[in-house]
Amino acid sequence: MKFRDVVIFNGKTFTVPQGIQRIDTRATHGWQVRYGGTKLFSDHTRDGSGAEASLDLARRELARRIAKLPAPSLLQKKPSESKTSNLPVGISGPIVRQRVGSSVRSCSFSVLLPRFGQPPRCSSVYIGTENTYTVERYQAALVKAVAMRQEAEQIYELATTKAKRAAAKVLRTGAVGAVAAKAVKRAPAKKAATEVAKKSTAKKSASAR
Repeated sequence: MKFRDVVIFNGKTFTVPQGIQRIDTRATHGWQVRYGGTKLFSDHTRDGSGAEASLDLARRELARRIAKLPAPSLLQKKPSESKTSNLPVGISGPIVRQRVGSSVRSCSFSVLLPRFGQPPRCSSVYIGTENTYTVERYQAALVKAVAMRQEAEQIYELATTKAKRAAAKVLRTGAVGAVAAKAVKRAPAKKAATEVAKKSTAKKSASAR
């Protein structure tokens, strides 16, 4: 999950997760959760002294919503205005090809299949040749292409939600993680200091002999 530093009106800085925005106006000071709708958590103070407590409540609400709601879809749902056909999003064609050495042309649909964390994959759905092409074959191929696209979208959105929920665990364990990270950083330093002390003691003992 992405975090950013936000400086509020009184000069204090807070580390804020994606999905929470700071609101500072004449009448309102607080943090607004923007995930599956909006909800404001007020500081209940004019000087910003309640900002830390309200941010904690906003983080908890964001974590609850992420655990409960599907992640917002980043996939295009409607065809772009520049699309020249009336085919659904992610489907283009019919694409006519003629293989080298063949006197007969064939046509197919091209289907763009989204994949989470990877570039989308382009797949082809065969319709027929100029000798076998019929309206029925066109419709059957289109149904297949739409089904392929929908299945890929469902898999993509499930993976997006799973990744979002895994990343959101830091909202509940962020403070513990930060303490643990500091402990991890200090441990090697302490160990190194102990080793140096041991070596120094050994040298002194050798010199005394």
